[in-house]
Amino acid sequence: MSDNYLTASRGIKSWITTVDHKRIGLMYLFSVLTFFLIGGIFALLIRLELFTPGQTIMDPNTYNKMFTYHGAIMVFLVIIPSIPAALGNFVLPMMLGAKDVAFPRLNLASFWIYVAGAIFATSALFLRGADTGWTFYTPYSIRTNTTVILVLTGAFIAGFSSILTGLNFIVTMHKLRAPGLSWSRLPLFCWALYATSIIQVLATPVLAITLLLLMMERILGIGIFDPKLGGDPVLFQHFFWFYSHPAVYIMALPGFGVISECIPVFSRKPIFGYKAIAYSSFGIALISFIVWGHHMFVSGQSELANFVFSLLTMGVAIPTGIKVFSWVATMYKGQIRFNAPMLYALGFLEMFTIGGLTGVFLGTLAIDVHLTDTYFVIAHFHYVMVGGTIMALLAGIHFWFPKMFGRMYDEKAALKAFVLVLLGFNITFFPQFILGAQGMPRRYWGYLPEFTLLNQISTIGSWFLAAGLFYTAFYLGRALIKGERAPGNPWGSLTLEWQSPSPPPVENFTETPVVKSWPYEYRPQNS
Repeated sequence: MSDNYLTASRGIKSWITTVDHKRIGLMYLFSVLTFFLIGGIFALLIRLELFTPGQTIMDPNTYNKMFTYHGAIMVFLVIIPSIPAALGNFVLPMMLGAKDVAFPRLNLASFWIYVAGAIFATSALFLRGADTGWTFYTPYSIRTNTTVILVLTGAFIAGFSSILTGLNFIVTMHKLRAPGLSWSRLPLFCWALYATSIIQVLATPVLAITLLLLMMERILGIGIFDPKLGGDPVLFQHFFWFYSHPAVYIMALPGFGVISECIPVFSRKPIFGYKAIAYSSFGIALISFIVWGHHMFVSGQSELANFVFSLLTMGVAIPTGIKVFSWVATMYKGQIRFNAPMLYALGFLEMFTIGGLTGVFLGTLAIDVHLTDTYFVIAHFHYVMVGGTIMALLAGIHFWFPKMFGRMYDEKAALKAFVLVLLGFNITFFPQFILGAQGMPRRYWGYLPEFTLLNQISTIGSWFLAAGLFYTAFYLGRALIKGERAPGNPWGSLTLEWQSPSPPPVENFTETPVVKSWPYEYRPQNS
């Protein structure tokens, strides 16, 4: 087709000035994947250094900088914007039957603000770097002579992109739904993005203020967080985690939405507990704002505060468990098809469930005192964030790839890559639960000899994980060039984006769709 969004206009200028949500979504996607590559390389170098107890390939100062950039890039430039800004931008208006988001120019501005933040943050790599860890904990982040200001400025700027995207999505869902598409008929991905957008709008300003105060303290010497200047370093932790724990669900909730789209399609069944899944997203969003103190059980806060935060943390398991049980119930007696999106959805269920259960351990005060600041926390975090968000991102990319590019990828290659990713991830991070339980501290450049074997297993697993991801990039890139032409709806999905040609025309639909039935009425079919 010559009139689809990819070919309707040509040239670099047509892309960098576009207000088409689909093109903006693709620019986000390729930017996120580029930073994923950079952050992943840092991760491989970190794991290679930890192959032996002493120095392997880098000194402690270089290790600290690698560690900082791996965390900062992965959190602020990859995981947070990955699903909402990339996949959400592409499919949300189409799911709503709209021609675009509510504010197309603001959408483009959001992307370039993200790019500006990324440039500031990564430019420090070419100067003295930063060695504070991605959390920028005070008072060290105030006193270090590395280029922390540039990284803080990058994160500060990128936060505005997150806020503007959230506002745009909220208005779009309120004002641009197709006739007949009531709130009770919205696809669950839309519900997940709505809850995520609320967190982005409410929580991100807290991080912005915190980073601004930190920069003021470094530049002007105002005593806010540094005890030498009369400040309180624990206050920084309160501010930082008040944002950063909701940020966990900015990362995870959109992934839940992707899984809620994939599982009913490939099970050929209606989603089980539609309303429960939709409302549980808001339950998670609400609870995420009141549990930040479980990151600070050993910070010296009162026993009463520790008890309250531990109790509240257990509440997160309720709405999360609702989703998991609903997904499993949807698959029960379904005609499951193990296409690539479904494989990654199942991988998500395995990894996120392990991450969630180990989160209950860390939310239990007596256990957390032993496990805090050990590799158990590293493993838990990666099972939730990488095993959750990145697996959901891969599920979403494979699910909507035919819609985005009008091409089909090689399913056999996708299966091989999935096996590599699944094995590699578990070999990399599961030994770290054992390391943490045995007492190995996180963030250390060296370790005791008795931890060598498990660290070496973990490092070897990272090579399998990297091989699976590079192979994924290879066969998807090959599909872009010579993949089979995709039909309009290769998976038999019933949501509106699949009622448009693949790839879609510039305005998504030739005429405004009208929704007359429940969007999840799958009927069992004979295979």
